[in-house]
Amino acid sequence: MSESTPVAKNDQLEVTFTDLTQDGSGVAKVDGYTLFIPGGLPGEKAKVQVIKTKKGYGFGRLLEITQPSDRRAEPPCPYYDQCGGCAIQHISAEGQLAYKREIVRNALERIGGLSDIPVEPTLGMAEPWSYRNKIQVPVATQNGKFAFGFYKKRSHEIVDMEHCMITDPLIDDIVQTAHRVAEENGLTPYDELKHRGILRHVMARVGKQTGEVMVVFVTRTEELPFRKLLIKALTEQYPQIKSIAQNVNSKRTNAIFGDKTKTIWGRDVIYDQIGGITFAISARSFFQVNPTQTEVLYGKALEYAALTGEETVIDAYCGIGTISLFLAKQAKHVYGVEIVPEAIEDAKKNAELNKITNASFEVGKSEDVIPNWRDQGIEPNVIVVDPPRKGCDAALIDTMITMQPERIVYVSCNPSTLARDLKLLTAGGYGVKKVQPVDMFPQTMHVECVVLMSRVEK
Repeated sequence: MSESTPVAKNDQLEVTFTDLTQDGSGVAKVDGYTLFIPGGLPGEKAKVQVIKTKKGYGFGRLLEITQPSDRRAEPPCPYYDQCGGCAIQHISAEGQLAYKREIVRNALERIGGLSDIPVEPTLGMAEPWSYRNKIQVPVATQNGKFAFGFYKKRSHEIVDMEHCMITDPLIDDIVQTAHRVAEENGLTPYDELKHRGILRHVMARVGKQTGEVMVVFVTRTEELPFRKLLIKALTEQYPQIKSIAQNVNSKRTNAIFGDKTKTIWGRDVIYDQIGGITFAISARSFFQVNPTQTEVLYGKALEYAALTGEETVIDAYCGIGTISLFLAKQAKHVYGVEIVPEAIEDAKKNAELNKITNASFEVGKSEDVIPNWRDQGIEPNVIVVDPPRKGCDAALIDTMITMQPERIVYVSCNPSTLARDLKLLTAGGYGVKKVQPVDMFPQTMHVECVVLMSRVEK
């Protein structure tokens, strides 16, 4: 024990867990000192070992659960203890949904200062496995061998694995076949320390409704050796493959994709459908990885928008037009804005593909484009936002408050930034009416929300 902390490194203690962090670690208190311990659940008693201390908090590891929670489950994945992908397989399906609701409620209260907000029970999946329609697998040389899998917890070391339980089995199998063929033919894995080797990642995605598959090889070099062998092996075994692409990333970076992508076999896109709308998906397109729950999420956004066919809607952060095209079915007109030019091109193509003529899309920052629309006489009845994890830009918040739409529908992937933004919007004259958590990523602590806000009449 040090002078400043009641525990010291290597101490073994009996603790009771009182809370759960947003990364799934258990929280315990020792004489007011906070310990974060992966694997612990609220209400459980356990023996733990302290592994690191700081002035205000420390970290430990679980030695033994002496009194388990009724929400504890046995993780079915053989890689669970090593892989950093699914942090909460040790929590039952019902427990995961309950904790995610609590995460949202706590963020609203602690960060947003919003109490008495109705947070609905989390909408989960009937089958919370094999849901991912996309897999991106890093490739490396490890201990002199070809390693192919996901990263270990808090590390850049790869867990060499053969199966991922939250990924669609078809693309899981296709990626393993690509691994085998690449290894058998001597295609060298990328070495990030030496910046040598060729194959960096293999990505595959499947259209859940269409069954169409795209495979992307991410390489350090322009050349992809054994390209014909790879294509032949994959397309002969898997007729579902409609597109094979190569992305070139020659930089020293942790980013998966480089700037250049070329189709080396088949089409440039595959197709999928959500809620009766068809989407063309290219190698770099952002498309939700759980289409089953995406339909639930966007269906709730459509419900909260309460469209009658007479409304003008603005969709900020519109991406490839997924929410915009949902809304266009019931709106007078939808205007979508997105900073990524390629996404706007995809959005326009998807509108054309579905013969939707009451949706317009523009490239730019929402906080710049939306005021220009206002100057052109476009006055929205509803504004929908679906920002990245960092939340809405402060200038966009100000713009929405100035625009004074009747309703704001906020789709969020981060309860903390959601709470921050709702606090600003409530100060600007809006009231939070409903909050609906949706479990888009079972077995992880991530939770999405749809929030309905209405203008408070003065």
